[in-house]
Amino acid sequence: MTFTPITDEPARGDFPPVGLLGLAGPERAQVFADRLLPRPPISHLFGLMPASRTETEAVFTMPASPWLQTSFGVYLASTAVLVADAPFGSALVPSMTPGMYGTTSEVSMSFLRPASPASGMLTARAHKVDAGRTLGLSEATVTDARGRLLAHGTSRYVFLQLDPAPPPLKITKYEEPTYDSPDPYERPVQGELIPLDVWRTRSGLDVLRAAAAGELPRAPFAYLFGCSLSEIEEGSVVSKMPASKWFASPGRTIYGGMTAYFADTAITAAIQTTLPANTVSALVDLKVNYTRPALPDGRLLRARATVVHRGQRMAVARADLINADDKTYAIATGSAMILEGRVWDAERPVVAVDDARADED
Repeated sequence: MTFTPITDEPARGDFPPVGLLGLAGPERAQVFADRLLPRPPISHLFGLMPASRTETEAVFTMPASPWLQTSFGVYLASTAVLVADAPFGSALVPSMTPGMYGTTSEVSMSFLRPASPASGMLTARAHKVDAGRTLGLSEATVTDARGRLLAHGTSRYVFLQLDPAPPPLKITKYEEPTYDSPDPYERPVQGELIPLDVWRTRSGLDVLRAAAAGELPRAPFAYLFGCSLSEIEEGSVVSKMPASKWFASPGRTIYGGMTAYFADTAITAAIQTTLPANTVSALVDLKVNYTRPALPDGRLLRARATVVHRGQRMAVARADLINADDKTYAIATGSAMILEGRVWDAERPVVAVDDARADED
């Protein structure tokens, strides 16, 4: 089976001019809210869009596109971070002075239930908790189209300053270019789900090795993001992904939510290698520390994940995210519940924090 990910295509979207940083925070926030700037590549890739804002709150939406499906048909828990990371930062923008900008230093999310194709539009609502001269803290919730809470988290920003500040941007009307095909998340889905009978009869290690060898189908999210697994052993894996321009934020670096998602691909897979047949794991929290910017230079990124604890009901794993120069750009840890005697069902997904609530939903 030929593996041709979306990341092989030229990226769509563009970046705001540096003069944007010459505006005071409230003006800058309004320019984004009025959509007077180019949409960044991440917006074209998975449909992330600003919805509304106030002086202390920012709301973004993202469709639960079928492209985000894992091999089970549900989505990685960190799909919530894909939609939440933008408003995390956006909620702090009005607090910035001319020349000031921010970068994510830490994201911590707790997951209550996974998204699925039935989730509809995902909404992340973030508000400023505090913003000082050098640090900012914001908090967010992520809900599905039915208003159900999927995740809650916080993000810490480090504020930096250009000195002198650039001349302020002269605002003009922006015309979004047209393309001869839909954006990736709107297209017919590539990839397939692995049949549930396979998960019921084969261990997680066996399934992941077979999928990596091409003996089982790749999941849709692998085609969207260009992810693949290698070095698959019991308790450890390496996830690989190109540092594609598709993953770039308005700040011209790899979007922080994409880094968290990449970490999750490795952490979840590493835990899966320890599971027997007819058993699933459900990530309940994820913490990511960002140690340096990752640049969308097209070179290979690696996430090396190792299970550091595997109990009867819980597992904990760590992932080190490494760029093409062998420098660590993020460190992530996540814990997951182990649920024996079942497989995921995309129509009625398991609720991680309280298994009994799955029947209520």
